[in-house]
Amino acid sequence: MSKSNKKEVGKGIRALLSNIDKKEKAKSHPAASALNVSRELPIKQIEANPFQPRREFDEEQLEELVTSISTHGIIQPIAVRKLNGKTYQIISGERRWRAAKQLKLEKVPVHIIEADDQTMLEMALLENIQRADLNPIEISISYQRLIDECALTHEELSSRLGKKRSSISNYLRLLKLSPSVQSALKSSQISLGHAKVLGGVERIEMQTMYLGEILTNDLSVRATESLIKNRSTKNAASQSPNPKDANLESLKNQLSEYLGSKVQISRNIKGIGTMKIPFSSDDELNDIIEAIMDK
Repeated sequence: MSKSNKKEVGKGIRALLSNIDKKEKAKSHPAASALNVSRELPIKQIEANPFQPRREFDEEQLEELVTSISTHGIIQPIAVRKLNGKTYQIISGERRWRAAKQLKLEKVPVHIIEADDQTMLEMALLENIQRADLNPIEISISYQRLIDECALTHEELSSRLGKKRSSISNYLRLLKLSPSVQSALKSSQISLGHAKVLGGVERIEMQTMYLGEILTNDLSVRATESLIKNRSTKNAASQSPNPKDANLESLKNQLSEYLGSKVQISRNIKGIGTMKIPFSSDDELNDIIEAIMDK
């Protein structure tokens, strides 16, 4: 992630936290003195974040964190919000919480913030994007959840995340990829560039076919673009009407109009075929015969 993007995301997080502070001061909440403060909480009173954008946690990285915490402790408090009674929900820092559970720690340092579901989802997304921990599909799912669950437009989402609207639209298109392509992107078998190129292929089965060729032949993004372009050009050429067929279609239409009946003509490449002139009554048959004889 570029430095400019990190700064934009950082501004987004600070803006969210600032808005929370302003709301609390305005409401004079009875528990205001307990909000936005750091303290220790029993780990059994903390539960995972249902809005967590990350779906998969790297086991190796988690083990490294366990080792670090066992040596130095939890340096950065886990951000949580109070639900009810003595239950708290993680806003950010789920890996630290998981590592602490593995170490069987009884208490962990937390930073308590009051946040509604929308704010919590936004903060979780922003925090994860800033740490570059999410794969492209997880980011796409998170964007879609913000749009669906928080009723945000693309423009509003762009403003809140500090990202260009086109960038958000590109990520959302990834959700239309075939499951096999999404899986390959999540596991880094293909790049985001490959995924965007495959996103231009409408048929799901064709996306899967091209994915196989990318993985088998280790195709670059540019090579993939060329492959799809060349294949599409050949398919278009093969599907273009044969001049002979076009002439036959024109003749069929002229005969149908002249005889007053829908003429059917079929033939093979050698020119052998049949012509059918359907009729629905003796009178219609006589009309067709007269039209042919007069001609």
